[in-house]
Amino acid sequence: MRIHEPISRGAIAFEGARVFITGRRESELRKAEARISPPVTGVRADVSKLADLEALFERIAADAGHLDIVFANAGGGGFMPLGQITEQHFNETFDTNVKGTLFTVQKALPLLRDGAAIVLSSSTTGTTGNENFSVYGASKAAVRSFARSWILELRSRQIRVNVLSPGATNTPGLLGLVPPAQGKGFVDSLASAIPLGRVADPREIAEAALFLASDASSFVNGVELFADGGAAQV
Repeated sequence: MRIHEPISRGAIAFEGARVFITGRRESELRKAEARISPPVTGVRADVSKLADLEALFERIAADAGHLDIVFANAGGGGFMPLGQITEQHFNETFDTNVKGTLFTVQKALPLLRDGAAIVLSSSTTGTTGNENFSVYGASKAAVRSFARSWILELRSRQIRVNVLSPGATNTPGLLGLVPPAQGKGFVDSLASAIPLGRVADPREIAEAALFLASDASSFVNGVELFADGGAAQV
């Protein structure tokens, strides 16, 4: 099973930005597009495929001409214990989470204005140990590492790069990790390990992403912001 990270791009639209969103599933992309305040443009793309990214940024260049914010949020993974990890599992996880993040940012660079903001989506699993989730955790640790290097490479353009690391969030993807009958028990178990005693609402992750993308964080650069209720700190 695969877990897809919470969508937080809608909050940026609510602040008046023109937004381009991507997704692999056309039907889900259109639903997301309908939920977000206009102007918003949905472009079907798989970030693990460079041809899709080329088409995405060609569309953005034609329609908007530039970018002020990039939120590289696409990602996924699944449980796979050591001893059973397959090449396919590894490739699918790293192609989306690591390769996809790298080339999303790289192909966005020509469109990014000086002083722009980049937000990378990592996870608490990039810092903490998680049984049967090692490949996903390693991919998210790699995303964290990107930010440390990119703030040095982009300093001449004053482009900020920060990392948002959500914890357990109440999304269909989280519940999809276990059979439906186990869903409530799974969420309750996760909540019991979080100092705030609950999992996150997607809107809370959205607000954290908005902070890192906005001028409110104008002197914040290279950080990893945990939106996890304190789970990674204990």
